[in-house]
Amino acid sequence: MKDISYRRRIWGWFFFDWASQPYNTLLITFIFAPYINELIGDGARAQTVWAFGIAAGGIIIALGAPVLGAMADHSGARIQWIQGFSAMYVLGAFGTWWAIPGDLNLVMVLTFFVIGMIGMEFATIFTNAMLPDLGTREEIGRISGNGWAFGYVGGLVALVIMLLFFAEGADTGKTLIGLDPAFGFDAAKREGTRFVGPLTGFWYILFMIPFFMWVRDPRPVGGGAHAVRDALRTVMTTIQHLPRTPSMFSYLAASMFYRDALNGMYFFGGIYAAGVLGWSVVHVGIFGILALVAGAVFAWLGGFADDRFGPKPVIVAAILVLLFVAISITAISRGAIYGVALVPGSILPDVLFYGCGILIGAAGGAVQSASRSMMVRQARAGHMAESFGLYGLAGKATAFIAPTLIGIATSASGSQQIGVSPLIGLFALGLVLLIWVKPEGDPSE
Repeated sequence: MKDISYRRRIWGWFFFDWASQPYNTLLITFIFAPYINELIGDGARAQTVWAFGIAAGGIIIALGAPVLGAMADHSGARIQWIQGFSAMYVLGAFGTWWAIPGDLNLVMVLTFFVIGMIGMEFATIFTNAMLPDLGTREEIGRISGNGWAFGYVGGLVALVIMLLFFAEGADTGKTLIGLDPAFGFDAAKREGTRFVGPLTGFWYILFMIPFFMWVRDPRPVGGGAHAVRDALRTVMTTIQHLPRTPSMFSYLAASMFYRDALNGMYFFGGIYAAGVLGWSVVHVGIFGILALVAGAVFAWLGGFADDRFGPKPVIVAAILVLLFVAISITAISRGAIYGVALVPGSILPDVLFYGCGILIGAAGGAVQSASRSMMVRQARAGHMAESFGLYGLAGKATAFIAPTLIGIATSASGSQQIGVSPLIGLFALGLVLLIWVKPEGDPSE
């Protein structure tokens, strides 16, 4: 029977997903992104700006992730790193408050947004590296799935709070249930919607308390002044070693593409719906609720499927669903569906896009949970944080390529639909590379 301290450690680890998910849910996808689209007033231009801003953050994350992971392996000081990057998360979230209508300093606001995104991604490297310490090899799939599901529920609760009490429609000045924004926020200045940043920051501060109370580093802190040098040496050794671990090499390459494509869906889903279908922030929020409910349910179910069948079949099935969605998104507009013209005023595009949101949430929740579990199976013994640093690198090495391709395609074509088409190729590449991935990783040396 597991003791109380063990259960607390797992629940404390779960709370990182609960605390951090609103950055993805509220800022990256469902509230702040379509709000930026409203401020800019041109869907294609907004998608281009959003793409290049995220690409800049992706470059920084890609460069720093493997070194930071290796440093955590050398020093054991994961909690201290999480504390530092948590400060970046909160600072970046609060800074988005300054996206003021009529006085938008886009460079400053995007800078704050990217700072918070970097903090979230770097902190995630260290929390992911704690996963093997939370259970046996047979249990980690379920633990990972439960953590993702818990995080999706947290994002859902935060989104519902925003829609019911704060995010006002640009035309009505009222929230989803017809209320004025809470706390006396001025709807004309969009203060209710702009509160998405401070709410995300406050949420993180509050719900990281159980994490910092119940989760501890598995070994003493050490390393000292030589930690950076040792980390760099270890990273170079591991990269040189990758050809001798073909399964891990193939998995990192595959996840590089399919996770980047999934992030592209999250990053651009809200801004795409606002620009192509003309959805308001409130309508995008409803889309988000459906996606998050599906994500929570299927991350939880995916954890059980992971334990039963292993993570690889779960990942393959999810990618096939996401590939179908990527193709469908490019074929949905107000005027036509898959090339078939629609009568003016048809609600079919809205219904189908809501369906795409459900599929994105379901497949995205399952694939992210299973991917984290798969990395534990592929990682080198004794190099877990470093391996998750490489996993972070794989997830971000093309993180600047996909947004850049979307930005270039959107700018060149003037079409948001054509602009998101690179996602199709990224999912397909990831699927092909999974052929060489062994379910239990490379044989031990």
